[in-house]
Amino acid sequence: MNNLVIMPTENRERMNLGEFAEEATIIEETAISNKSLHFIEANTQEVSLSHLKNDCITPVFAKDNELTVNHAAFIETVWEAANSYYNGETIGTPDIRVSHVIKGRIPEAIHKPANQLLESDKTIYYERAAFSIDIPTIYETVEGNKLNLSIVGVRAYNQMNLYSKKVPELFRLAIGFKNQVCCNMCIFTDGYKDDLRVSNTSELYRSALELFNNYNPAKHLYLMQQLGNTSMSEHQFAQILGKMRLYQCLPNGYQKRMPRMLLTDTQINSVAKAYINDENFGSFGNDLNMWKFYNLLTGANKSSYIDSFLDRSLNATEMAVGINAALHGDEHYKWFID
Repeated sequence: MNNLVIMPTENRERMNLGEFAEEATIIEETAISNKSLHFIEANTQEVSLSHLKNDCITPVFAKDNELTVNHAAFIETVWEAANSYYNGETIGTPDIRVSHVIKGRIPEAIHKPANQLLESDKTIYYERAAFSIDIPTIYETVEGNKLNLSIVGVRAYNQMNLYSKKVPELFRLAIGFKNQVCCNMCIFTDGYKDDLRVSNTSELYRSALELFNNYNPAKHLYLMQQLGNTSMSEHQFAQILGKMRLYQCLPNGYQKRMPRMLLTDTQINSVAKAYINDENFGSFGNDLNMWKFYNLLTGANKSSYIDSFLDRSLNATEMAVGINAALHGDEHYKWFID
């Protein structure tokens, strides 16, 4: 049996996936990415790493003028950590998405009318950035869908106080699998750091390696493969959608006793539309297996803003696994199917 490479060079071991999942295959060629699909959409735009490095200023902490770790440094540091930990694998070029551009001017252009500004007079940086780095030589197939190992990072300056003195900065970093059919991200609890606070790129590099080491891809794959073994009827699916809509209106005290559900009403509507129209995961008029339901959730999550994307990615996993367990008699998510 082939094994999945998950350890760094100096301590490389091969983990046998047979205990948890079907056989994973390691290939040599680089997968060709589908540029028409992105792991996140919403109001984002695609940019290059060179644009972030050469065309964007770096924000500072206002009270002491200390530099932040900018988006380009964040991406490069995680990319270097991935190359080190997964040495010998093919590490893809980062797919970078940004939003909420912050515009400024150089001092010499302060008094110019806006319609007379030259490009050289302007400064910009992006409040929010997200990136995905695929490792196409580590992959598995689940329910006929090829999944590549993928690393995703999120940075949002709006979640920090840049008017203070320098403090450890907030990052979000995840490792999981990306469904190559639709670029939906599959995030698992062990592969997500939602409150990663570091002061420099050295600390960030070490934290990335720690995350890679703690993540168990075989366990994650097994979890996703199990989803394909359970199906729900159209009636049950409609019941779950109705309860998800109702969840938003529950009194706070009641809602706190429930499992969390982070999708918005608009995203729940997207799940309903995809159930009917999606060529890959739609099942209108038929039973819907939980793998397809999971991808309906992760597909809807692609409309999230950058700063909420990874939290909702993880929550999509929690919802799919929890409802799958409820269909087998577990009580925790039972409210959604009753």
